[in-house]
Formats: sequence, structure tokens, C-alpha cells
Amino acid sequence: MVDSSPTNALELSVSELSGALKRAIEDQFGHVRLRGEISNYRGPHSSGHAYFCLKDANARIDAVVWKGTFLRLKTKPQEGLEVIATGRITTFPGKSSYQIVIEQLEPAGVGALMALLEARRKKLAAEGLFDEARKKPLPFLPGVIGIVTSPTGAVIRDILHRLSDRFPRRVLVWPVRVQGETSAAEVAAGIAGFNALPRGGAIPRPDLLIVARGGGSLEDLWSFNEEEVLRAAAASEIPLISAIGHETDWTLLDHVADLRAPTPTGAAEKAVPVRAELLAAVNALARRHNESILRLIERRRNDLRALARAMPQAEALLATPRQRQDRAAERLAAALRGFIGTRRLALSEASRLLARHAPQAELQRVSGRLNTLKYRFEAAGRTLRERRRERLETLRTRFAAAFSARLMFLRQDASRSRERFASLSARLDAAYVHALSRRRDRLGHAVQLLGAVGYEGVLRRGFALARDAEGGIVRSARQLGPGDALRLYFADGKLEATVTGEEPAKKRATAAKKPQVARQGSLF
Repeated sequence: MVDSSPTNALELSVSELSGALKRAIEDQFGHVRLRGEISNYRGPHSSGHAYFCLKDANARIDAVVWKGTFLRLKTKPQEGLEVIATGRITTFPGKSSYQIVIEQLEPAGVGALMALLEARRKKLAAEGLFDEARKKPLPFLPGVIGIVTSPTGAVIRDILHRLSDRFPRRVLVWPVRVQGETSAAEVAAGIAGFNALPRGGAIPRPDLLIVARGGGSLEDLWSFNEEEVLRAAAASEIPLISAIGHETDWTLLDHVADLRAPTPTGAAEKAVPVRAELLAAVNALARRHNESILRLIERRRNDLRALARAMPQAEALLATPRQRQDRAAERLAAALRGFIGTRRLALSEASRLLARHAPQAELQRVSGRLNTLKYRFEAAGRTLRERRRERLETLRTRFAAAFSARLMFLRQDASRSRERFASLSARLDAAYVHALSRRRDRLGHAVQLLGAVGYEGVLRRGFALARDAEGGIVRSARQLGPGDALRLYFADGKLEATVTGEEPAKKRATAAKKPQVARQGSLF
């Protein structure tokens, strides 16, 4: 039994509940970093957005990358790639699920890269590129130093500053990208370009080359493990110093180069004579300056993220409608066909049921049964009353002919019989009225059922019945052409209309081929 007692629980719509859950999740997990494996990735959607999943051994979460963010990603999503995703947790009400909107993507581990690095190291070592015998000695005091690095980074400034403090020399800088997809090709071209300079030309040929870059992760330094960079360094006729990363960072270029410097600054120290005290002071000041700048940038970045989380973003406002549009576009055609098929089957089933159980026939059968029961109850009441009256008269005659000594008793017994007769008559009348009321209720329910299954109820729910000029029901747009008359029946009346627009391409041809079939009138 269902408890229908009132409660104080607040009634929420589905949209209100979805919105509350969305705000709660975004407030609690506004900015997160997730580590997981990419799954179900099939490339970007036709809209430019990318949809996939991040999973681990026990769980998975839906992920989406918007078109603008996808174009800016350095690491593109790949099936099975383990990554670290940075973004915002939000919900998608269309599926009652939560998801992460990714803003940054980077490889999660170095396991695969380390395996590739080891295979390449063995291959080049077998070719002799790492042999100490092929390494060239560095000039004691190079007249011109060629540097292959980024012209805007801190590395070139550190090297130039160190050379200026220790022993000023002429420096040529070959600008390259030290990170990214084109970095390896640019570094290899820089090494080959310096070697191609002629001696005594307008641009002096360097006596020493330095390939330099600041510190970073294995992925950041990967350009200096590419085979084209290593072969260009091995083919260099000019002595080459590798100054990649910090002292603990190692690349394959360090093995191929004639000399490895622990840092770019260390490369400047090895390129010219050493003045250690001044170098130590400058290095300390440069490191403190870089660290303070990084801390300031990080603090400003955190402040900016906090302000950004407090303000609604246009991309966040459009996220749910944009994703709903993409999913709706995929499901629209199939859903439309399914909807039409379902409605057609429902209409056929309703027509079959109406043909089998016509409302007028059902009403006539119920009315006939009700009249029959009414007549039977009236006849039974009259018969019962007649029988009681006859029995009373018989008893009265017998009591009158009985002994005079029992006259009073017989009168009393007759009085009791009258009372009993009156009680039975009252009960009979009440039973008759009750049975008649039940039949009326059943008749009322049948009338309500007729109203529910009739087409008038369908019209009251907002539908309309279309008939042509001859009164036939219009079941398809192909039955009519431009200029045909049309009657539209609504719940509160009817309207006359005329068909406009282009005639269906196959309507006339189909009408000419098919024999004329008599139209079936309304069942009502």
C-alpha cells in the first residue's frame, strides 16, 4: 500500500536538479589534472570538437576537447596513449553524466619514450657514432662561436653573458625552435648551415659550435634525440659542444657531440678560458632571477585561474548546447524514422481495436443487458410480493378457523408476519435500488471509455482531423495537390483550407497508374 501522506520535501524539475548538480560539481572540481589512458578516440568530430574517454584499471570518464583548444594542443589525442589532462569537470544533462573539458594535454609517462630512446641508442652505437676516437678536440680560444638555440630564450642570454664576462668572442646565432614538431629539422639545418659557410667569406665560419637548450622533461628535450639531429652532429667538421638541459638531463646528442656541457652556461665556460669566481656570482644571480620570475608568473597564473573560475565563460555556457547539438545531429535521422514507425504501428493498432470493438455496439450491448436486468429485478420483486401476500392470506384463513382459545396468539403471529413482510419488502426495494445504481455506474464508465477512445478526445489534446472535399480522411500528403480543398476539424470547430506549394513529384503519376479505390468513411 502506497503512503500518500504529505511531506516537506521540495519538488524539483529534472532541469533544476541537473543544474544544481552541475554547479556543485564545477564548484568542487573547477580545475583538475587527470592521468589516464585515451579510449574510444576516432578523430575529431565533423564540428571540429573531439570526444573520447579517459580510463584506468577501475574507472572511466568522458572527455571533450573543443575545436579552438584542439588546434592549440601540442600533444594530439591518440587511441591508447597515456596522458595527463588538465581541465574543468562539468556535467552534460542530456546524458545525466559528468565529463572533463580538457584545456591542456601532455604525455603521462616516459616508459614508451625510454624504450624508443634505448633502441635508437643501440642502433647508433653499433654504427660507431658514439666512439671516442671520432671526437674532435676543442680549440683553445675560438675566434667565432656558432650557437644553435632559440634567440628569445634565457639560454642564449646566459651564454652571451658568460662569454662576455669570461672572454668576449664574436658570436653567430642560428635561430631555431628548441621544442615542438619542427624543432629537430631546424636544429639539424642549423648545424649543417654553419658547416656550409665558406672560410674567408662575408659571414665568418665558426671555429666552435654550441647546441644549447634549457632544462625540461624527456618530452621537452626529445628533439635532441631525433636521428636527423644526431647524424648532422656526427657529420659536423666543426667541433661541437652539446649543452642540453640541466646537469642531470641526458640526450643522445650528448653522446655524439665532441663534448658535453652540463648546462648551457657550462658550455660557455668550456668554450673559453675560465674565471670561476665571476662565473659563480653571475650564475647565482641569473638562477635567482629566473626562479623569481617563474614564481611570479605561477602566482599570477593561479590568481588568473581563480578569477576565471569565479566568472562564467562563454565557452562554458555554450558547452552543453554545443555537445547536445552534436549528439542530436547524430541521432536525428534514426530517431525520426523510429518515431514515424512507432506512430504508424500505434495508429494501425488503434484502428484494429476500434474496428473490433465499435463504441456504438458496445454501448448497445451494455444498455440491453442493463434493461434485461432491470426487467428481471422488477418481475422478481412483484413475484416475491405476490407470494408473500398469498402466504399471509393462507395463514390468516387458517388462524381464523383455528380454536378460539388461540385467537389472540394467531393475531399476534399475524402481526409479526406483517412486520416481517414489511422488512423483507424494504430489503427487496433497497436491493433493487442498489443493483440499479451499480448498472448505472457501469453504464457511466462505458460512456467515459467511449469518450477516451473516440477521436473527439484526440482532438481535444491538440490534434486535428483532415478531410478532403468529398469527406474522405486525408492520410498522406500525396493524396492532395496544389489547389485542392481541405477541411480541418478541431475540438472546437472546423476550418476550410486550400493546399498550396509544389505538387509532389510522383503524385500524379501514381494516381494515373493505380486504380480508383473507394474511400472508407469515418468509423464514427
